[in-house]
Amino acid sequence: MNFVTSQGNNFTTSSNNMVQGTNFIANSTTMIASSNPPLSRYENQKRRDWNTFCQYLENHQPPLSFVQCSGAHVLEFLRYLDQFGKTKVHLQSCPFFGVPTPPSPCSCPLRQAWGSLDALIGRLRASYDENGGKPEMNPFGARNVRQFLREVRDFQTKSRGVSYEKKRKRPTSSTNNKQKATVVADGGDCSTE
Repeated sequence: MNFVTSQGNNFTTSSNNMVQGTNFIANSTTMIASSNPPLSRYENQKRRDWNTFCQYLENHQPPLSFVQCSGAHVLEFLRYLDQFGKTKVHLQSCPFFGVPTPPSPCSCPLRQAWGSLDALIGRLRASYDENGGKPEMNPFGARNVRQFLREVRDFQTKSRGVSYEKKRKRPTSSTNNKQKATVVADGGDCSTE
C-alpha cells in the first residue's frame, strides 16, 4: 500500500497509492480528480500572453498596473515584441521590396508578422476583460491600436508582396452534388478497360 503525503507542492508516496491531504484518489487504473479540466491550447496561450504583458508593465518605468494601461502602452509593447520577430520585412530601399520570394538574403529586419500581432491583440483583449478590466476602457481595442495593426498589415503586404485578403469560402456542397449527379447520369462506370 503506497501513501502519498503532501509537503508544500510535493507529494510523497507510501504503499497504497492513495493521496493524502488532497481531494483526489489515485490507484493503478483510475484517477478521480476534482480539479478543473486542462486548459485548451488557446486558453494556455492567452494566459501566457497576459502574463508576458503584465511582466512588461511591471518592468515599465514607472511600473504600471493593467488598469492604468492605455493604447499608447500597448503600442510600446508591440514595438518591444518586434525585436523577437521571425518575419523578414523588406525596407522600401531594399531591392527585394515587394518580391514574395527573394532570390538571395538581404539585411532587412525581422519583425513580428501582422497575423501574429492581430491574434495576440485578440487574446490580450479577451484577457483584459476576464481579469477585471472594464470593456469600455480596454486599451487593446483602442483606435490607435487598431490603426497600428492596419498600418502593419498594409506595409507588410507591400513589403513582402503577400496579400492579406480574407480567405474566400469554398464552393458549397451543391456544386459537388451537381458533379456527382453528372457522373451518375453518364453511367457512373469507373471501371477501366
